[in-house]
Amino acid sequence: MPRSVNKVAAHQRKKKYFKLAKGYWGARSKVWTVAKHHVEKGLQYAYRDRRNKKRTFRALWIIRINAAARINGTTYSRLMHGLKLKNITINRKVLADIAMNHPQVFSTIVKSV
Repeated sequence: MPRSVNKVAAHQRKKKYFKLAKGYWGARSKVWTVAKHHVEKGLQYAYRDRRNKKRTFRALWIIRINAAARINGTTYSRLMHGLKLKNITINRKVLADIAMNHPQVFSTIVKSV
């Protein structure tokens, strides 16, 4: 009796990987073992960097808030402490956006604190 292989499922699996490897350079998009390795590694990096992106943006917001706060004669830590004491709940993303795009509004926030 001949050996049975599941060619359809194997082909679909390979097709899925090659679709993800589309645009990769050279053998990374053509050779099965190489493509499989690079797709899996790329997915690992994507998973890791989705978390790192949050870190990076928070750091950027803090830098922007601190720069705007220093222009208005205070520091980031004093500003955030004052906001907490006054029960003003503005997250860092919105505060950084206000600091960049609406400096007059930001200065009024600093004065209220």
